[in-house]
Amino acid sequence: MSHVSNINQLKHQIMSTLSVAEKHLDKLGYLDLEVDPTLDLFEEIEKLKKEKNAIILAHYYQEADIQDIADYIGDSLGLSQKAADTDADIIVFAGVHFMAETAKMLSPKKKVLLPDLKAGCSLADSCPPPLFRKFKEKYPEHVVVSYINCTAELKTLTDVCCTSTNAVHIINSIPEDKEIIFAPDINLGRYLQKTTGREMVLWNGSCMVHEIFSAEKITKLMMRHPEAKLIAHPECEAHILEKADFIASTTGLLNYTKKSDATEFIVATEAGIIHQMQKASPDKTFIPAPPNNTCACNECPHMRRNTLEKLYLCMKYELPEITLPDWVIKEGVASIDRMLEVSKKAGL
Repeated sequence: MSHVSNINQLKHQIMSTLSVAEKHLDKLGYLDLEVDPTLDLFEEIEKLKKEKNAIILAHYYQEADIQDIADYIGDSLGLSQKAADTDADIIVFAGVHFMAETAKMLSPKKKVLLPDLKAGCSLADSCPPPLFRKFKEKYPEHVVVSYINCTAELKTLTDVCCTSTNAVHIINSIPEDKEIIFAPDINLGRYLQKTTGREMVLWNGSCMVHEIFSAEKITKLMMRHPEAKLIAHPECEAHILEKADFIASTTGLLNYTKKSDATEFIVATEAGIIHQMQKASPDKTFIPAPPNNTCACNECPHMRRNTLEKLYLCMKYELPEITLPDWVIKEGVASIDRMLEVSKKAGL
């Protein structure tokens, strides 16, 4: 058999295998293809970024390898801002589904890829748009503020989005004579009521990661580490926030650990952020707050669906791709644009 026919046969096998993987994409959420174990994935991904003019945006809750290969690491606000401003042709979103949807809404002409379509969000799932539409109808005069951790369709029912970084600014930007519905995170909503003094109608949704921290285990940790500062994300339940020395968004927590004179921190949010904390402050100690189970730390199973191998395959074959109906983009993007305008005015 000639060298040329060997190459053609190999190409045919690759195309056939890819075709099978594409057929299973909806069911599995990712391309189920073998990756050569001898490949330097960091090097290959860097090559693909240059070849395709692609940018990798990663959330702080991703695994360390993905954070290290990303062009930008941030929380929901920073990632939204970056998705709106990038000059890349392809946005590869290493995060969860609603984040990639937000990127598509802000950059509809760009191709947006997500390594695993099954990387969902328990908080977004806790607020189905058809149910929320009926809920909203009971309060026709209320302004709807939705935490950005929600589906694209829910954003079409929203007046203005917020993130944990800008939530106080967003609430304060709404005239005091206007009543507010806040969705979908009830814990963040309660925290905002306390912080801003505004009464709001709260949707009863929550994030599984931030709801299963164990107050008892955290109290024992604090007793064992009396000098440690307990820092917490406002998605945590009130009894955790009451114990906290500092409450902020993921970026806010990271910045606090950089500036604080303390050398030990108990971190009550998804443990992925600790990678950046350790990189920024290698001389400090970071202890993940324990959940109500046998695990030592609290990891989001959806965020952890993304792997370096899936990221590589997603960039190589440009699948899975995020697509949204035109009407969702048109009706939903206004709520994100309003959020970005308020954030800009607030200097965030």
